[in-house]
Amino acid sequence: MTLAVTSRRCPPARRAFGWARLLDVAVIVAVVSGGTMLVVRANTVLGYRWDWSVIGTFLVRTNRITGQIEPNLLLTGLFTTIRLAVWSLAFGLVIGTVAAAMRLARRPVLRWLARVYVELVRNSPPIVFIFVFYFFLSSQIMPLLGISAALRSAPDWVQYAAGILLAPAARLDDVLSGIACLGLFAGAYITEILRAGLLSVPASQIEAGRALGLRGWAVFRLVVLPPALRNVLPALGGQFITSIKDSSLVSLISVQELTFMTSEISSTTQRAFEAWMFTALLYFVICFTCSLGFRQLERRWRAWGA
Repeated sequence: MTLAVTSRRCPPARRAFGWARLLDVAVIVAVVSGGTMLVVRANTVLGYRWDWSVIGTFLVRTNRITGQIEPNLLLTGLFTTIRLAVWSLAFGLVIGTVAAAMRLARRPVLRWLARVYVELVRNSPPIVFIFVFYFFLSSQIMPLLGISAALRSAPDWVQYAAGILLAPAARLDDVLSGIACLGLFAGAYITEILRAGLLSVPASQIEAGRALGLRGWAVFRLVVLPPALRNVLPALGGQFITSIKDSSLVSLISVQELTFMTSEISSTTQRAFEAWMFTALLYFVICFTCSLGFRQLERRWRAWGA
């Protein structure tokens, strides 16, 4: 009879876990040390005297008439950036859904129209696309629509609501043009994202929907689209984060978003490093928060669709 000898040594998995944790700590220490060294050396080479107090003065201000605290240039630009990102993604999602359905349509004309739109936008530089759209299309169409003029003659509560959701009447045309530019640009990428999601839906689900009596748009809306969106939610989240960063491009057409305001502060105060580094931090906080939100939403959708 053979007696089993019990070893007092740690199991291999536990020893490996300990070494992995030690390696993670070493990597974190190395990264933090390297970043600190770079900051110290850069500060020594530049010989720059930092003054972060300028940031606080452009975050909030006191209204001289009412005495209330209200957002200043940085917060105003931040709110405009968030509006641009949300509305442009919503607009791009609508365009992308329609164009993705056209890419998979049976009629060749619809497929080619959607493909021309996608290839034209995706293969054009964003700055060139924004300039061409704004100066050749938007500058001609927006005055004909008369949206800003209608808003000026609207009741006060309508102007107040429009100022919160979009922009005041004086800047409404520029903001709508920026939303249209960013929406069309994001829509081309969303088209391909949704097309991949639609193709990932098994044909058996479509046949099951038809067996239940659904036809045409009902099959697309109730059977195909929900699982397709669930499959491409990470890519859509990445596109939303990209739309937040791409909103800085519309500062070229004088849309007063965060990058535009930061440029004004930098040229006025001659504190470019403080202004742009704080702006970069704001962009990071927004994008990282959205990343966490989409990750949580993805987990819930995965659990719901399991």
